[in-house]
Amino acid sequence: MVNKFNKIGKLIWLLIFSGLMASVAAVAAGPPKEMGGWESGSPYNKLYNAAELDSFKAEVVKVMEAVPMAGMLPAVVLKVKEPGSETVDVHVCPSWYIEPGSVGLKRGDKVKIRGVWAEIDGRDVFMASKIKKGDYFVLKVRLTKDGTPFWTMSPEQLAKEKQDKSD
Repeated sequence: MVNKFNKIGKLIWLLIFSGLMASVAAVAAGPPKEMGGWESGSPYNKLYNAAELDSFKAEVVKVMEAVPMAGMLPAVVLKVKEPGSETVDVHVCPSWYIEPGSVGLKRGDKVKIRGVWAEIDGRDVFMASKIKKGDYFVLKVRLTKDGTPFWTMSPEQLAKEKQDKSD
């Protein structure tokens, strides 16, 4: 009887280990082959005009998921409010790249956001390249110099950018 339970226990651990390894492999594989409108040359990413780089300070009102343009996969979107103004939608990145609950931001956080303004379906939105909270937290999702999305970079390029401490 004990031997039977040992075999079942080993089988359960093998299944758990196999599941964990499959999860690690999926994450290590990088972005999905079909990026769902988030590719470098997509109509959405062409809206990022690095020559019009801007920044502003605001307070996070909500962290959510939304579809930026028809036919795209969902994005992480921050609803932020500048003092004395209306809320602004800040497009951060595809939610398959960073999940909304994993961006490290929450309601009430004071942030400085760099990126560019774009008009989508008649509404002004802000496409973020970098979000800074306090003195230490920085979320970089695009190169500020040209708008290259981090989610389109090779693992080597991404590692280099994550080490770069410059603005």
